[in-house]
Amino acid sequence: MRRLSKPSTAQCNSSLYTLFLLSEPKYVSCVRLSEILKTLSHDSVNRFLLRERYTPKDLFDEVKGNLLGTAGTLSVDDSVEDKPYRDPSKSAFVDYFWSGKHKRSVKGINLITLYYSDTVGNSYPVNFRIYDKQENKTKNDYFREMVLEVIAWGLEPAWVTGDSWYSSLENLKFLRNEGVGFLFGIANNRRVSVERGETLPVKDVEIPEDGLMVYLKAFGWVRVFCQPFKNEPRY
Repeated sequence: MRRLSKPSTAQCNSSLYTLFLLSEPKYVSCVRLSEILKTLSHDSVNRFLLRERYTPKDLFDEVKGNLLGTAGTLSVDDSVEDKPYRDPSKSAFVDYFWSGKHKRSVKGINLITLYYSDTVGNSYPVNFRIYDKQENKTKNDYFREMVLEVIAWGLEPAWVTGDSWYSSLENLKFLRNEGVGFLFGIANNRRVSVERGETLPVKDVEIPEDGLMVYLKAFGWVRVFCQPFKNEPRY
């Protein structure tokens, strides 16, 4: 965001707009905010949105003073803000994404977030991306970019965690090259070896409570755990 050299005289500002987003359950628009606040014009809100650019670095700078930057855990997650009535061909950030909430692909905006938890219990989001189909990147591309950024900004995580979506071979090799430990979910059909020359889906391997060292195909030796979860085990 811009660094102000003197007090702003703008009618709309980030605090006001944030409160509007938090309080308006359904219709978010410049017109709607100007309807709620009669003294605020549509043009004032529109100028604010065009003028300000809240970047991931702004988020990091806002929270870094509340965190111990070394030996913590960095976690990746993404969520979909439903936009069922938007036309993806006319909206830059709206597309079809898998929704864990709906258990299917839905129209919406996909927000990818890195959270950092330090060793004394503080936890804050430290980086984010809004999926932009015009950039021709995957969520995994964004993930690797975001990890490199927070490391460059001064974080020194000991571990990175995420669900099976982010446990691609490329991501695991990337984290190993960065010297960071990782704990990710993997799909139950991911192939591993317990004995040399024989690979099988991880779901067919008997795994004790304290885990089992297996050879992950095309990567190397890792410890795999199995935890019961609702209707099926998770690996």
